[in-house]
This record gives sequence, C-alpha cells and structure tokens, in this order.
Amino acid sequence: MPAIVLVGAQWGDEGKGKATDLLGNTGEVIDYVVKFNGGNNAGHTVVIGSEKYALHLLPSGILTPGVTPVIGNGVVVDLSVLFEELDALQARGVDTSRLVISANAHVIPPYNRTLDKVTERFLGSRKIGTTGRGIGPTYADKMNRVGIRIQDLYDEKILEQKVTGALEQKNQLLVKVYNRRAVEIREVLDELLAYADRLRPMVADTSLLLNKALDDGKTVLMEAGQATLLDVDHGTYPFVTSSNAISAGACTGTGIPPTRIDRVMAVVKAYTTRVGEGPFPTELLDADGEWLRQQGAEFGTTTGRPRRCGWYDSVIARYAARVNGVSDFVLTKLDTLTGREKIPVCVAYDVNGVRNDEMPMTQTDFHHAVPVYEEFDGWSDDITGCRTFEDLPKEAQSYVRAVESLSGARISAIGVGPERSQIVQL
Repeated sequence: MPAIVLVGAQWGDEGKGKATDLLGNTGEVIDYVVKFNGGNNAGHTVVIGSEKYALHLLPSGILTPGVTPVIGNGVVVDLSVLFEELDALQARGVDTSRLVISANAHVIPPYNRTLDKVTERFLGSRKIGTTGRGIGPTYADKMNRVGIRIQDLYDEKILEQKVTGALEQKNQLLVKVYNRRAVEIREVLDELLAYADRLRPMVADTSLLLNKALDDGKTVLMEAGQATLLDVDHGTYPFVTSSNAISAGACTGTGIPPTRIDRVMAVVKAYTTRVGEGPFPTELLDADGEWLRQQGAEFGTTTGRPRRCGWYDSVIARYAARVNGVSDFVLTKLDTLTGREKIPVCVAYDVNGVRNDEMPMTQTDFHHAVPVYEEFDGWSDDITGCRTFEDLPKEAQSYVRAVESLSGARISAIGVGPERSQIVQL
C-alpha cells in the first residue's frame, strides 16, 4: 500500500499533475497511476523542463519512467484517440510500453461520436456544453447494457451481436429524428477490429493487477478525469460529465475497494474556472475575468475553448472536501494572482436574501446564488522562484492560510508556476 485518490475540487483544469509531482518530491514512489473515469473529453497539460505534453485519454503516469499507467474499467476509450496519443508520445521518445487497459473498459464506437454532436446541436439553447466526443452516449449504452467493451473485440460474434443491437435503435434516431444517414454494421466492425491486434498486449484484468500490487506493498495513485462539480451525481447537474469524478468513483472505476484507500488529495486552483455551460456563481464577465484568463492561460487542453474565470469559491471547496473525504488540498496557480492589489474570495452565497454557507440543495438555488465576498491583500513580488512557504510574500501567506481555513481541509502544497519543480510544500 498505499492507495491514493487524486481528484479535482472545482470544475476541472485544476492542474492535477502538481499533486503527482508533490508525491514524488516527498519521496513517495508511485508504482501505478490509474485513470478511473471519463474519456478523451478532458485534458492534462504537463510541463517537464522545456517540454509540454497535452494528455487527453492517457493517465499522467505515462510520462514518468518506472510507473505503470493503467486505464481502468470506469473509462470509456476512443481507440483512434488512444493510438494517436501513443504514437505522438513515442515520436517524442516517451516509453509507452507499460500501458495497461482494463478488459472491462467500454469502447466509444463511431456512431456515438456522431450522436453526441447532432444531439447537442439539436438541443440549441438547452445544450449541455459537451465536447462531442461520444462520451455521454457511450456511458448511456453502458447503463442500458448495450455497450461494447474492450474484451468484445476478441470475440467477433459477440461484437457483431452488440453492434447490430445498438444500431437497431441508433439508426432510427439518426435517420428519422436527425436526418442523417444510417450507419452500416460492417463499417463499425471494421473500424473497431482494426485496433484489436495492436491493443491485445495491453489488455488485462486490471482489478486483479492493482489489488495484487497493493498486496505487494506497491503504491497506486488513482486519478480522476474532470472534477467534483462535474460528477454526474454530485456535480451541478445536468451540466456535468457522464461519470463519477469524485473519490468514490475510484472504487467502481478500478475495482479497488474503499477499505484500501489511505489518502484523498484534491486539487484546487487559487481562483475558479469552468468550461461549458452551467451556473458559476463567481464568474467574472468583465476585465477581471479576462485578466485571469490571460494571466492563467485559461484555454482548454482538449478543446482550446476559453475557460470561464472567477474568484476562489470556498463554498464549493468545502463541498468538495465533504463529498470526497479530502485529506489535503493542493492549491495551484497561486502565481496567477500576482499583481492584484486586492483579491476577493467567495465565503458564502446569498440566495434570495438568505445566506448559505454550504452548497445549496437545489439546482434552482445554486443558479440564483450570489457570492458573498471577503477581500484579502494582494502582492506584487514574483513568487515563481519560491520553494518554501516562508519564501512567499506575507500577503500570499495570509491568502493561503485564509483559503485553507475556509475550505475544510489542510493545504499540503502550492503550485507557483507551470513547471513540475515549481511547488511549495507545507
């Protein structure tokens, strides 16, 4: 042991690579890094020296020598994206030979990518803000028990039965509702089976693999795609992803039981961002919001979309601490705030004249939540070279301690720049 879960505490893009780096810097040897939910609808940007890597489907551990990266059963896999990412990394000299993929992970078939895009367009002003990569329809297939799993690629008869059954319904939608051409069964089979031989050496019973690793004293890090407020059960529904991105999802998405989890780390930005539609109480639709976007380079790794930006929201941080059982936060991108004279922090919400210190129960109340702010002194000194808490300006120290006291769990590390080495440990 131990088994460690790493989640995002806001709406994603918090910089979870910093937490992985923190573990390495404290002497913790990570043996396995497991992605337990989501698909290629989220991205991680990892900076190593002068090299920048954008990962979408692969676990961040793919970049660390000696680590076994694992795609767990809770992930939905677009095989074309998988091999595009692997080929791109191999071309840059990254060893990807240790990658393991769960035989129970679901495959994103081409017809679900099509359905995702046409459905979102059909919704118009009611759109969710999906990336259009087939993630939602594939999770829907999983729950409807018509999904295709990695293991099905190795039994062509079962694969054909599943594709045929799925297309009986989906072609009706495509043709009669969305005025698109029907998808041919053979076309789908040929696309999926083309990957089978290359994929075969990577496929394993990953639940067995990971539990045996824990038995042998190895360290397993389970990382979430997306983040807490995008969790399908505990996020800002319906403007969420299609899977469980909170710490509990690590168990269902890997086959590691909750009794084996030792630590839950949550990553939180020193301000707040989100991509896509949905309520966002601290969103700034003014020059301050644009300043945060430019200073923080807040553009989506996967989509390139400008991220919506706002001040730090301690209400959602407390909520994330509660639903995840957070043992410690990693606060990232503190350096982005350098140069502000005053920095507002949301400490509560006003909902129709009533103060709410905790997350409102209903979607309606959250939609109408108005942030209650406290202001803290800013700083102008460059902090990107700081490596101890005492190196930080007094105002930055005070900001961190205030955010910590408001957020429901201790802060164990602070990101002060984009590179792996730019971490302040507490």
